[in-house]
Amino acid sequence: MFQGKCHFCDVCDGRGCLSELPGMGGVFDNENFMRNCADWSRYASGSVDDSSVSLPRIRLAPITGAIQNVGYPDEKSFYFDLINGAIAAEVGLSIGDGHPDEKLRFGIEALANAGRSGAVFIKPYENRKILERMEWAAPVSEIVGVDIDSYAIVTMRNLVNLQKKGVSDLLELKARAASEGKPFAIKGIFRPEDLELVREVRPDIVVVSNHGGRVETLRGSSAEFLARHAAELAACSGEVWVDGGIRTRADAETAGRLGAKEVMIGRPLISALLRSGPDGIRERMCALVGDSVLA
Repeated sequence: MFQGKCHFCDVCDGRGCLSELPGMGGVFDNENFMRNCADWSRYASGSVDDSSVSLPRIRLAPITGAIQNVGYPDEKSFYFDLINGAIAAEVGLSIGDGHPDEKLRFGIEALANAGRSGAVFIKPYENRKILERMEWAAPVSEIVGVDIDSYAIVTMRNLVNLQKKGVSDLLELKARAASEGKPFAIKGIFRPEDLELVREVRPDIVVVSNHGGRVETLRGSSAEFLARHAAELAACSGEVWVDGGIRTRADAETAGRLGAKEVMIGRPLISALLRSGPDGIRERMCALVGDSVLA
C-alpha cells in the first residue's frame, strides 16, 4: 500500500482532507466536495420514477497533478497505472492536461501504449494552444473537450494564462472537432452563465461539474445543479454527463434518473490505486456495481 496524499477514509466524502490543496481536498473547507457526496441521497427520492433507466456509463475522470495532488512518485507511472487499472475495470477512459505539458503527453502515451482511446479534456488556454493540444491527442482522442471550470484554479490561470471562454472560442473548437469526426464536450457546467454557453454552442456533450469541489465557484453540488438544469442541458446538447461525489450504485442510478448518460469518478479510483495498485481499481468498480460504498 502506498498512501501518497490519501487518508484512506472509510468513505471518501471530503472530511479527511479538509482544504488540502495541493492534495485531495478543495476550497471552502471542502464544502462543495462534501455536498457533492451528500446530495445524491438527497435527490434519490425526488428523481424521476422510471425503472427502465439503466445505470449510466461510468468513466474515469480526467486527473492530473500526480505528484502535487496525489503524492505519486512520478507523473508517467501514475498515468500508466491509472489507465491500465481503468481498462481492467472496464470503465471509459479520459485524460486531462496541466502544467508542464508532460502531464498531457504522458496521458496520451498511456492511452497509445494500451492501444485505447479516450476523452481528452484540455484546459482553457487561448485557442491556438488548445488546437495544438488537440492535434497532439488526435491519435488517441475519441472525444475532445474543454475543461472550462479549471479557469477558476487561480494559480494555474496566472501561470499559463488560462482564459474565460466565450461562445466564439468554443464554436471554433467545436468546428475543429467536427472536422475530425469527434464529439465536442464542455466540462465544468455549474453556473448560470455556463447555461448560456451551452444554449449558444450546443456541444455534443456537457459535463456538469464543479471540479470535484476543488475550485472557487458557486457553493453547491453537482447533483443539485443536475437536478435543476438537466432538461435544459439535454435540449441544447447531445448528452449530459456529471462528475462529482458518485460513491455508490444508488448515486449513479440517481444521476441516471436525473438525466445523466454518463458519470465520471476520480478520487475513489485514485484511492484504490494507492491502496492496491492498478488491480485495486477493478475491485473498487466491482464494489460500485455491487452497491457497496466506494470508499
